[in-house]
Amino acid sequence: MKIAIAQINLKVGDFKSNQLKIIEYIEKAKSAKADAVIFPELTVTGYPPEDLLLKRKFIKDNISYLKEIAGATSGISVILGFVDESKNFLYNAAALIKDKKINGIYRKMILPNYGVFDEKRYFKSGEKALVVSIDGIKAGINICEDLWYADGPIKDQVKKGAKILFVLNASPYHENKIKEREKILVEKAKRFKINIIYANLIGGQDELVFDGYSMAIDAKGKIIARAEGFKEELLIADIPIGKKTAKIHKNKIAGLLSEKEEVYSALKLGLKDYVYKNGFNEVVIGLSGGIDSALVAAIAVDALGKDKVHGIFMPSQYTSDESREDAESLAKNLGISLWNISIKEIFEIYLKTMEKHFNKLPVDITEENIQARIRGNIMMALSNKFNWLVLTTGNKSEMSTGYATLYGDMAGGLAVIKDVPKTLVYELAKFRNEKSQVISERILTKEPTAELRPNQKDTDSLPNYNILDPILKLYIEKDIEAEKIISKGFDKQTVCKVLNLVDKNEYKRRQSPPGIKITPKAFGRDRRMPITNKYADKQD
Repeated sequence: MKIAIAQINLKVGDFKSNQLKIIEYIEKAKSAKADAVIFPELTVTGYPPEDLLLKRKFIKDNISYLKEIAGATSGISVILGFVDESKNFLYNAAALIKDKKINGIYRKMILPNYGVFDEKRYFKSGEKALVVSIDGIKAGINICEDLWYADGPIKDQVKKGAKILFVLNASPYHENKIKEREKILVEKAKRFKINIIYANLIGGQDELVFDGYSMAIDAKGKIIARAEGFKEELLIADIPIGKKTAKIHKNKIAGLLSEKEEVYSALKLGLKDYVYKNGFNEVVIGLSGGIDSALVAAIAVDALGKDKVHGIFMPSQYTSDESREDAESLAKNLGISLWNISIKEIFEIYLKTMEKHFNKLPVDITEENIQARIRGNIMMALSNKFNWLVLTTGNKSEMSTGYATLYGDMAGGLAVIKDVPKTLVYELAKFRNEKSQVISERILTKEPTAELRPNQKDTDSLPNYNILDPILKLYIEKDIEAEKIISKGFDKQTVCKVLNLVDKNEYKRRQSPPGIKITPKAFGRDRRMPITNKYADKQD
């Protein structure tokens, strides 16, 4: 069989746009003389539609567009995802359509309900493993999670004679997820001696990024075709089935990206799609001369182009000449505009206005936060005036410990590196510099500082990031308790301090912009802690 895998970027709820793209790829598959074309999970609606599924008209529109798409299926078998409805229940489903007729409907049997997934909130599980005939060859259809479990429908489908399995997916990216997927797919193909066609979604959707890497695996467990990551593509795969197989052309097997390139690509795609899919064209970033804003600016330029990115430098009386020089150097290297808007006078007026109300209390973090909030106001004013989306620059280490200012540096529309630990920020910056040296050596090597008071350093408030980040990973991503973290050799006092900072700053994180998920457990959809919460993992 010659199979076309349509690895496409969809827009949730944009039925017309999705329909046009689906038909475009059906026509491309026909031109390639494919016997069948498979699309990702919930193709018609986009994924995940979340509470749009609670709207009656949304479900009806989804069915109407499915029928319109069916009109374009003359001469080719099409397998695509949609929302099926029966007896007031909704199903995450896939339709097999050929010659304008629906020849079979499969309903997803295993519904994920962990991490970023909430499918049991909306869908009822299917109850029947489906086997259909495509050009005389028996084939099964699965949807994403169905293939991940030993008790999934594949066992029954093979018993019923299926020689090929079509799997529709919307599998979101995180580090090492690609290798994890491939291991499972290869194991299933070898175990059940079945050819597997795996179509995955690509594109950004709110916090999620779908990385693609659609593939075909033969019945011996060998990957015989693979699409590129983070790009739209129609992958053509000739699948040898039966004893007498026609001579097949050499399938494309795209290579995997390096770990750093993979993460950088995810951030770039997530940023680009968030900006454009939400109706923005340009972005604005506060450039401090530090590593975080430098990395965000570089990602933005690579995603959108230099003409769509605006830098704002907002010095105070505590801002060093080094920071100004580094911000100017970065803007020049990236080819973006840089506006210099001093906050010194505004800050002085602010302090004078509040002087009598502060009741002669000593200067503390209040005055530091005022500076950050002045900058946040300036950024939002520019956003309002020019319709620029504000990109915030806080990293995961800062978001974890609350080392950020509400309505200050946290004010914005998208937190690009919210799920990127500080140590990884440096690694990604160095990776980006391998392409072209845009981030200066001084930015890469100088000690991190917020510059909100004289001689301030991040380490005044936090442990060194080489110590902090491993503790955060154990506590946040792996849910390991304090005692076990300490047993791994970390200082008890440091661990207790870090865990306390994480726990007490949930209220801040809940008010931060969405950020692009790149780790197995990100803040927001993945990790859902109550704000009002008196439980603490304390060590006596």
